[in-house]
Amino acid sequence: MPKVALLKQDGTNAGELTLNDSIFGIEPNENVVFDAIIMQRASLRQGNHKVKNRSEVRGGGRKPWRQKGTGRARQGSIRSPQWVGGGVVFGPTPRSYSYKLPKKVRRLALKSVLSDKVANEKLVALEGLAFDAPKTKDFIAALAGLKIEGKTLVVIDDASVNAEISARNLQGVTVVKADGINVLDIVAHDNLIITKSAVEKIEEVLA
Repeated sequence: MPKVALLKQDGTNAGELTLNDSIFGIEPNENVVFDAIIMQRASLRQGNHKVKNRSEVRGGGRKPWRQKGTGRARQGSIRSPQWVGGGVVFGPTPRSYSYKLPKKVRRLALKSVLSDKVANEKLVALEGLAFDAPKTKDFIAALAGLKIEGKTLVVIDDASVNAEISARNLQGVTVVKADGINVLDIVAHDNLIITKSAVEKIEEVLA
């Protein structure tokens, strides 16, 4: 089973944390990770694009000219698609781009990216992360003590509310709860900081 150093909030050593081998020690499946990222990005699309078809544009109630005898092509409405200001043919309309992958595939993708962070020594395990009050400077001091640089994803449990608020103004730092961890966030960040209690919750769900 993979083991990582367990650190205190100030960066000092607090022992060792043994991780579940079936979650943090598998061979990453790149294809599944790719599929999961595409699914998440598709779900983020608003899909609120909209154009007007010929029944929605204004005007065009009267026939422009009589059917025969003018020498011009017959026309039924000035709001037909070939007219300037006419309706759009087969244009985009509001829709949802979201779709679902099978549950086993989603879980395998999450296990793959977690295992990749462990293999590349980009996972930092904390004994706990708590602040007496929500202060950004305290969160910055904690990151400095852990010697973390680059984009960082912090996974906490429900009890670390002040930690979540303290990181809101920090660029490149994202804080999520254990039940909100996802493939896209893990891949998008260089480092993964995770508390011991959050690890236990993840292992309970994915095991």
